[in-house]
Amino acid sequence: MNAKPRGYALVTGASAGIGSAFARELARRGHDLVLTARRADRLDQLAGELRASAGIDVRTLPCDLADPAAPAFLAGETARAGLAIDMLVNNAGYGVTGYFLAQPWEVQATFLQVLVTAPTELCHRLLPGMRERGHGRIVNVASLAAHVPGSAGQTLYAGAKSYLVKLSQALTLEYAHEGVHACAVCPGFTWSEFHDVTGSRALMSKLPRWMWMDADTVARQGLDAVERGEAVYVNGRVNRTIKTLFKLLPDRLALRMIGRRSRQFRKASAD
Repeated sequence: MNAKPRGYALVTGASAGIGSAFARELARRGHDLVLTARRADRLDQLAGELRASAGIDVRTLPCDLADPAAPAFLAGETARAGLAIDMLVNNAGYGVTGYFLAQPWEVQATFLQVLVTAPTELCHRLLPGMRERGHGRIVNVASLAAHVPGSAGQTLYAGAKSYLVKLSQALTLEYAHEGVHACAVCPGFTWSEFHDVTGSRALMSKLPRWMWMDADTVARQGLDAVERGEAVYVNGRVNRTIKTLFKLLPDRLALRMIGRRSRQFRKASAD
């Protein structure tokens, strides 16, 4: 009789930041891993570290989710290797700064491919195996931005993250009774390379330290939340308070507050 396949966790954007934190936390919990990101050297370095420290199997599949063929590649390669993916962490993401028309459509389309289309396709391709085995976990890394009005200068970001929240809620309603739990994890400001990539590190460093969380805490809380069966989890008491505040405010007032804050950030950035 063939041995039962071992379950693996597939983590996208695993080479740094919240993605690598998820990989380390999963390794600490004894989960075998498939790690993907664009930077093969970083993936290999992390994989070696986790094999040595946790004694788990770690595979790396470098690819760029901006390529529409990437989700099919990841699903196909794991299937060919006989790896049963019972956890998917859709973490890969970034921000496009500037007003909507400041960037060509190709830049915006690539953003939507990485943050919306790729994670949705990975869910669609990997869910059948989870259902067949009667066990699966999907973590979609969203953001506190999903729970407040969209801001000027990050036109598509809040909308993309809001989509991941709604997707996670719908998947929970559809498949939780079959043992598959989906959770949108919504961190606020998190220490990572995200703000270096978007060029906003100097501006973000002006925020008070109490507004920030570390990536390891975000990952630990996110994994605990999906195991509890929560469809949406906002990390941190401060962020949950902000979410509640904006939920209670009239839409017009909430939008005005975000607009004022956006202008303050742009002014600080120009100084």
